[in-house]
Amino acid sequence: MADNIDFPDENSFRVAVKGILDSLLEQIDGIDTDEHDPMLTSGNLKVVFESGGTFVLSQQPPTKEIWLSANFTAWHFVRNNGEWLERDSDERMLDVLSTLFSDKLGMDIRFQY
Repeated sequence: MADNIDFPDENSFRVAVKGILDSLLEQIDGIDTDEHDPMLTSGNLKVVFESGGTFVLSQQPPTKEIWLSANFTAWHFVRNNGEWLERDSDERMLDVLSTLFSDKLGMDIRFQY
């Protein structure tokens, strides 16, 4: 989906990704547990869990996607009309993340834009 109309150019994609990753970092930091350690670098959000495992969200400018790697699975999200959706299943990125974090931490986690 390199011609995604939500992003007329690479800079607009990078700005949008920075916004969503900053928001997610703030929400993850707010989860009341010491079980995880989030780290944000340019275009990437990595969360390492004390019990083992790592979740990584990374920007992919050539395809204008955000890729998620977690639990030996990969998802590829594209933005369509302001919503990040998995390119093959149409699952909402925030729903996928909410489920992954809820399962991993054993508590109800709901991410928002």
